[in-house]
Amino acid sequence: MDSADLEQLIEAAIEDAEATVSTPRVPDQQYEDQHFAAVVISPAFDGKSLVAQHEMVYDALGDHMTQDVHAMEIETYTPDAYAEHGD
Repeated sequence: MDSADLEQLIEAAIEDAEATVSTPRVPDQQYEDQHFAAVVISPAFDGKSLVAQHEMVYDALGDHMTQDVHAMEIETYTPDAYAEHGD
C-alpha cells in the first residue's frame, strides 16, 4: 500500500474529495506497517464535526487501517476552510 493507493481509496469514498497522502517520516524497512499523513478537502465535510470528518476518512480506508497502515495523521477541510487555512 502506498500513498497513491490511499489517495484513491479516500477520493473514491468521499464525495468530491481531493486527498494528498504523504509519508511524514522515513519508513523503517524492518516493519511492514507504515505511517502516513493525509490532507483531505471535501465539501462533504461541511457541517460535520472534526471527529465525524476523520471517521469518514477512516471508513474510506476500511480494513487497510488494520492491515496496511500503522498510523494515519489526518487533516480535513471543507474547500472554504482550506482556502482560509492558506495552504
